[in-house]
Amino acid sequence: MEPLAKTGGLADVIGVLPRKLNEIGCDVRVILPYYKETRKNLKRLKLKVKDLNRDVIVTIDWLPYKGRIKETTVEGVKVYLLAHDGFYDRDHLYTAANGDYKDNDLRFGFFSLGALEIAKALDFRPDIIHCNDWQTALTPIALKWKRHYNNDPFFKNSEVVFTIHNISYQGIFGKDLLDKFGLSGALFNPEQLEFYGRVNLLKGGILTSDLVTTVSPTYAREIQTKEYGYGLDGVLRAVAHAGKLAGILNGIDDEDWNPETDKALYARYNAADLEGKYENKAKLKNLLGFSTNGHVPLIGVISRLAHQKGIDLIVRALHRILDLGAELVILGAGDKGYERLLKQVSDDYVDNFRAVIGYNESKARRIYAGSDMFLMPSRFEPCGLGQLIALRYGTVPVVRATGGLLDTITDYDEGREHANGFIFDHFTEQSMLNTIERAISIYHNPPEWKRLIQNAMEQDFSWKRSSREYLAYYKGLSPEG
Repeated sequence: MEPLAKTGGLADVIGVLPRKLNEIGCDVRVILPYYKETRKNLKRLKLKVKDLNRDVIVTIDWLPYKGRIKETTVEGVKVYLLAHDGFYDRDHLYTAANGDYKDNDLRFGFFSLGALEIAKALDFRPDIIHCNDWQTALTPIALKWKRHYNNDPFFKNSEVVFTIHNISYQGIFGKDLLDKFGLSGALFNPEQLEFYGRVNLLKGGILTSDLVTTVSPTYAREIQTKEYGYGLDGVLRAVAHAGKLAGILNGIDDEDWNPETDKALYARYNAADLEGKYENKAKLKNLLGFSTNGHVPLIGVISRLAHQKGIDLIVRALHRILDLGAELVILGAGDKGYERLLKQVSDDYVDNFRAVIGYNESKARRIYAGSDMFLMPSRFEPCGLGQLIALRYGTVPVVRATGGLLDTITDYDEGREHANGFIFDHFTEQSMLNTIERAISIYHNPPEWKRLIQNAMEQDFSWKRSSREYLAYYKGLSPEG
């Protein structure tokens, strides 16, 4: 949950959606592990943490594990923190330098069941329990298949919504997970929790929830195919056939991401007055050591350096991108191989390419504002936030046709009046290069390019819209509507 703990886009969703739901009449509480990172951020933000003097007990492998309930408030949202130093007082959330923590099944099983115990301890009876990704999957699994929870009158009227943010992360563990959490061995079959000889928590969460959502409509369709389903496409087709799968597009916090008020920018601007955007570009190019010639388009990339994001495609095509008469800046961190490669390549192209390794939000905001185009060549993209922020800052997205990128970008050739970017279909260097070249040709037509910028900035991809859609689904599940 941004700003308490973050590794990816999930944190942004949980940081904003509960607040927007509260604003339209809901009473939302968030439950989060009391991570080491969370402690640091609470201190940095000067947020008060209250010890509620209550413990919860979760039995794992016949042994009682005790967690302490703490509470804080983030922008009006009440957050309960489940404290257990043995599980959460670590330098990273999920993964250390040598891979995933070996006891992640225990860490997040404790969290999933602990969340139910927190609700009971505080006598908060939820109409909707909204779970996110495999780390929370034991919550619906327990409510359906675990003795003590499946007939608990406390949760009799609670419905479960389960959101898949990225289906490639599934929480796959050994069969002994069933014994550890008191689940019947009979569940170890292909119709329930078994997945190629192991237990798949994401699969269990999908099967036991009342509604499964993804973070864009296109991604909801894509994960029903073998190409994108990561082995769960059949399960998802069955859930969709039962009317229990929906795609709800993520949003951005348009108050936070706002070029009219963003203090990190060199100059502020809006769709009616773009002078500030041009000033941001000039100062960004100067900072990067590029020519200050404004007639050369600047392409920005802000991304996790990962296989999913298509960074390899950019690296392989780099010299040809630059040969098109463009400049390129990449900001990101992730795979160490990509980090090393980008550093090496950056040394070879000092005049028109720069790789900035690591993530710095102020730098990111300046790249969003100062770039002309924003490149996202993703292999798959459940929703994508980068293109939404780029639109907000009048930076024209060039994206691959997948997931939420298709739901948010309208290609220039499909209709100039409503276009807000450029799309390429195939995950190939040539397809990407052809589309960048197409974008550059329009860039050199100033009136058309200005219209594209203004189209982009007039889009509404805020959480205000998305939260209303979530609420409609919640009401559809709740017996009282």
